[in-house]
Amino acid sequence: MRTDTTFAVIFYLRRKNSNPEDAYIFARITVNLKRAEISIKRSIKVKDWDSFRCRPKPLNQNLKLLNSYLDEVYGQILDAHKQLVQELKYITAQAIKARYLGEDGQHKTLRQLIEYHNKNMKSVLSPGTMKNYYTTEKYLVSFTQEVLNTNDIHLKQLDYRFILDFEYYVRNYQPRTKRKTCSNNGTMKHMARLCKMVHLAVKMEWLERDPFQRYKLRIEKTERSFPNQREMDLIEDTTFRRIGYERVKDVFLFACYTGLSYGDILTLTHKHLVRGIDGNTWIYTTRAKTRESIKIPLLPKANEILNKYLDAFWPGKVDHLLPVYTNQKTNTYLKEIARACGIHKKVTFHVARHTFATTVTLSNGVPIETVSKLLGHTKLSTTQIYARVLQKKVGEDMGHLISLYREKQRFKENQRSDDFIYGH
Repeated sequence: MRTDTTFAVIFYLRRKNSNPEDAYIFARITVNLKRAEISIKRSIKVKDWDSFRCRPKPLNQNLKLLNSYLDEVYGQILDAHKQLVQELKYITAQAIKARYLGEDGQHKTLRQLIEYHNKNMKSVLSPGTMKNYYTTEKYLVSFTQEVLNTNDIHLKQLDYRFILDFEYYVRNYQPRTKRKTCSNNGTMKHMARLCKMVHLAVKMEWLERDPFQRYKLRIEKTERSFPNQREMDLIEDTTFRRIGYERVKDVFLFACYTGLSYGDILTLTHKHLVRGIDGNTWIYTTRAKTRESIKIPLLPKANEILNKYLDAFWPGKVDHLLPVYTNQKTNTYLKEIARACGIHKKVTFHVARHTFATTVTLSNGVPIETVSKLLGHTKLSTTQIYARVLQKKVGEDMGHLISLYREKQRFKENQRSDDFIYGH
């Protein structure tokens, strides 16, 4: 590529403060009168430096070796300039310096990519989502250390084999604490997060090609279990002596009747309660996960639970509407509550959102578009996951369609009968 930029490289000395007779050697890159300086990490006696040639005087073997080393550095800087020209990059002194030092996009490492992504996404993604990215980061760090025997790798080393080996590592990872290994879908979520970061590297031109191009995420569709109306009634009608269980039960039921997640309920305050256009109480809030604003009219059962705790006191209440325990403690209590009620399904706090989407709304004829708005989903396809599991609703809709066709058939038969009588 032809260029009209001026380019020069010279070596010069910078005297040491501790001893003016000695000096450090620097390389100065100049492009269009703009400079960038590089420390060569070598020193020399000032008297042994040829100011005219900008090179050491070849007085002895050591100085001759130093001259050879400077020639190598000079050649590498020229190569860095040549690479940038061939890649049609904008040529600056700083760009040449960065390429020589391996600090530009061509030499970015996996850890630098992760650090850049997490730093920039911290203000965009919710704390819960960022927590998942930090977990994926831990897997990547331990994979590079245990399998690749290194602390970091260059992005250029990311290839299809790296992806397959990392997937195998996550699937079979044995943690120090006793817990299950990652399920297929759990593994795929880690792969999806790595894929997103790699795509960012491609967009930033830190990677020339996408190693995920031939890789396919294999998400297994699972049936989501959720309490039906009978089981919800069982939970509502059961009273617990321990106040902690009673509070967790109420907060769980409140989530079932509003569709709010744990994080959303945790931050609920009086300012989120608004009198709606229908004269009833509504919740106006923003989903922590998607930043979507949601407006939810409170059902009578949810209103009852809210009123129960309006004047109640609990540690750390401040302005919060409900006594919410930690997520871990809440799920532990819910497990005991389900057992006490004779419910054999796995009940966690997040199940409440499924219950709202299915048992409370879709099963009772609420349009899926409305449910999607209430849940704060950004895409309708996310809400359709819940619609797929409602066999009862499918049966009712098909039953309505069958009735419609039967009605049409009867109408046709009556019309034929009338025509026959008229013909006679």
